[in-house]
Amino acid sequence: MSPTTPDTEFSKDLQIPDEEERRVLLGALASFYQYSKVAHFNTTHLRRQSFYALPGAHWELLAKPPFSYLETLDKVDMAIDENAELAGAILQSGLHSFGLSLPTPSAASVMNDWRATASSNDLEKARSTLRQFFRDWSEEGRAEREACYGPVIKVLRTESSLYPRKMRVLVPGAGLGRLVFDLCCAGFDSEGNEISYHQLLASSYILNHCSESRMHTLYPWVHSFSNHKNRESHLRSVQIPDVCPGSTLGAVENPGEMSMSASDFLLLYGSEDQKDAFDAVATVFFLDTAPNVIRYIEAIKNCLRKGGLFINVGPLLWHFENNAPGSRRKEKDSTSQASTMGIADPGSVELTDDEVVALVETLGFVIESRDSGISAPYIQDIDSMLQNTYKASHWVARKK
Repeated sequence: MSPTTPDTEFSKDLQIPDEEERRVLLGALASFYQYSKVAHFNTTHLRRQSFYALPGAHWELLAKPPFSYLETLDKVDMAIDENAELAGAILQSGLHSFGLSLPTPSAASVMNDWRATASSNDLEKARSTLRQFFRDWSEEGRAEREACYGPVIKVLRTESSLYPRKMRVLVPGAGLGRLVFDLCCAGFDSEGNEISYHQLLASSYILNHCSESRMHTLYPWVHSFSNHKNRESHLRSVQIPDVCPGSTLGAVENPGEMSMSASDFLLLYGSEDQKDAFDAVATVFFLDTAPNVIRYIEAIKNCLRKGGLFINVGPLLWHFENNAPGSRRKEKDSTSQASTMGIADPGSVELTDDEVVALVETLGFVIESRDSGISAPYIQDIDSMLQNTYKASHWVARKK
């Protein structure tokens, strides 16, 4: 998407080819529509029921200061309402991009009202997508971005001095689009790829429709009541986005071009049309989403020109590890392709970091640098009593 007409270009990439794709899209839209109702029910309604089920003397004690538990639930409800404004903005921009609208009262029915089509998985993805704005589009998430995106940008800046033109960079698993945006601001022509409609809808809103910085208030930690030192940290908010993408990119001298593809990474970038198309591929928290990482590496090799860079930062939390052998289900966010193609190709394997690096070398790359043990928190509340931090691997390989 060009900086001048991002919405038009993004919408072109997000056409709905068939009914299965439409079903997946509507499920994602419905999950943002239902966010408020479901969050209120699961987070505060059920807790009120459990609270009043306590012995009378106990809940009466906890209802008074300094505990004021019922007031806390009221504050959580208000925080959910703030989050719902962001969910609603994502929904409206998504409807606009696809030429859809909310069903009218006369047209809505149990059979045709898509607002009720979100699965439990869709609803969880909507909630986690909202939380991801903390990492990618808040000032407070800057440290997480610097840990993971910083090494990529540093390598590319060094490499770009060898080019008489702008480098073209692919970012698979682009999520909410922040790395793609930051690369464009740094002067690289960047293309993001994402398969999840939840992520695509959210990134489209923030990149194409969000007209000001700090437009939304997000309460990233409000859905869970565990491991909080105090209510202040539980109810802490952040402002989204930390920068306005449109005005920020417009103020950059000689920015890169930005685009986003909505497709199965393997099917698109493993094709002949994409052969030797990019100068660099940056995989950040991406390789471990592969059932078969060989397929990912082959696709990356295909779309990289000779001498191009394969830059990786991330852990190895293999996403399909707990699927029973031979029964891995088709990824629900994927495009409707045959079940033996792309990300839905049967079979899976989990390798160590050393084995992944060896595999990259075996498949036609030279490892130029490697570092491990990089502290890389992921949507981490720094005040939480539970701290989980990845020790990420960072390496750079060059295609032979």
